[in-house]
Parts: sequence; structure tokens; C-alpha cells
Amino acid sequence: MKLLKLVPDHTNIHFLKWRVPFYLGSLLLMAASLGLVMTRGLNLGVDFIGGQMIRVTFERSAEAPVEALRAEVTRLGYGEPGIQRFGKPNEVSIRMKLPPGADHDPALADKMARTITSAVKAAHSDARIDGVDSVSGKVSKELGWDALWALGSAALFVAGYIWLRFEWQFGIGALLSLVHDVTLTLGMFALTQLEFDLNIVAALLTLIGYSLNDTIVVYDRIRENLKKYRKMPMPELLDLSVNETLARTIVTSLSMLITLIALLILGPPVIFGFTAAITLGIFVGTYSSIYMAAPILIWLKVSSKSFVPGEATGDAAAARRN
Repeated sequence: MKLLKLVPDHTNIHFLKWRVPFYLGSLLLMAASLGLVMTRGLNLGVDFIGGQMIRVTFERSAEAPVEALRAEVTRLGYGEPGIQRFGKPNEVSIRMKLPPGADHDPALADKMARTITSAVKAAHSDARIDGVDSVSGKVSKELGWDALWALGSAALFVAGYIWLRFEWQFGIGALLSLVHDVTLTLGMFALTQLEFDLNIVAALLTLIGYSLNDTIVVYDRIRENLKKYRKMPMPELLDLSVNETLARTIVTSLSMLITLIALLILGPPVIFGFTAAITLGIFVGTYSSIYMAAPILIWLKVSSKSFVPGEATGDAAAARRN
């Protein structure tokens, strides 16, 4: 039986031929993503802003009665709620600020949750309460800083690891690639206003790991080819390295995408944002390994001499042995 080959042998796609326009396009997308984050902001979950979120599903309704629900909850005297559709059109999340003193007396938050859920059930017989999440302001700040520390530390340690394993130019390329992937993912959440909570932080950390894995495979092949083809121009050598790892990249990415698309379509709404983040990350991570991490090596003056000791170094080593 003949094996299926997604990438034919001796594939020779000139990826680096268009490196400048692709690089400029990536930088523009990063700028646009940062602009969206600063102007529209992220739809931060209770994990980061504190407060209470009640998830409700209206089982016999095609759409949730958002305006009626807003008026009913406002009349309870706890302030105006933030109500957003959560998953399907008949599913919503009700966000409330915690009542004064709730940080010191959790019973006040429990009482507010019981009052709101009872009112919703009384007004809508088909309302099903799917969950109640409550986070104090102090805890939410700690979670926010912990999330930023986790993402920043992961990116820096990754760059340091690649720096030690290869050369400093490779560390910079890997760090730029990771910043690119995380920035575009944040831009997607700012654009779509999907809820950004601790699940999404976990997705970003997963994305960093996947992008690093793909980048290291490409970098390892680049290093091997730098030692093998001493006189080959860098753009041609980078194209050769990417083409040689292309089959592995496509098979790995397709395998993950099959699972992720199934989860997007059939999975529960509670993990939709997590799945969407990783799905986008598969595309941008693969793209950045080719068009962000690889081309920067040209501009950082990587050559075959980067991994070959110079004559002076070789002479000094020989003198020490003698």
C-alpha cells in the first residue's frame, strides 16, 4: 500500500522570496491588534476584574430576553448588570459588582446571588442557572498579575533556552515569534469580545509551547544546514530548511486542527474561547516560524561562521592542547 504524502519529496517553495512584504504585513497586524486592545479593550472575565457572574440558559427560548432581564435585575437594587450572550443565543452571563463589604463578608455575595437567581427563575420559568462565579477585587488583582508574570516569564525563559542552545540571534527570533503569536491572539479577543479569563491565559501558554516547538524544529534544521552548506546564500538555505521540515509541520498542524475544529463545533460553550485561541495559535504559530523567526536571522547576520570556530579560536585551542 502506497503511503500518502501531504508534501511531495524535493518540495522547493521559495518562502523567503516574499519575506519583506510578509514581515511588513505581520508588523501591521501586530500594530492593529495592539490598537484594538487599547481602544476596545479585552472583555475581561470575573477572574480579572472581580465581581460575580451568573450564567443562565433559557431552555425553551430561541434567544435570551436580554433587555427584560436587565430591567428585572436592576430593580433588585444591586446596580445595573452587564449582560452578554454566552455561547448560544439563548445563553447569557449576568455580571454584577460585588456589594459593599463583600470582600470581608462573603455572605453578602451569596445573598446577592440567591436573590438574583430567584428573581430570574420567578420571571422566566424556562431559566436554568448554569453556574455562579464570585471573585473578590483583591483576588482578581492577584490573578491578573500572576497571569502577566506567567506569560512574560514563559516567553523570556523560552528565548533564553534557545539562546543557550543555538546563538543569541536565534533567541531574539524566537522571542519575536512568540510576541507576534500572543499579540495577534489578543487582537482576536479584542475584536470579537470573547470573554478573556484564566482559561485563555492557559491557552496562551499552550500556544507559546506549540510555537516554540515548531520554531525549534526549524532552527535545528537551519543549524544543521549551516554546517553542511557553508557557501549557500542565507535565503536559499532558510528556504531549504523550511521545506525539509514542511511535511512534519503540516502533519502536526492538521492533526491538531482536526481535534480543535471538532471542539469548536461540538464542544461545550465553556471551552469555546480556549479552543478558539489555540486554533488561531496553530495558524499564527506555523506562520511565524516561517516568516518571523526565520527571516530575522538574515538581518541579524547569521551565517555558516556562526557555528564554526574562527581560525584564531582554533589556533588558540590547538595551542592549549600542546
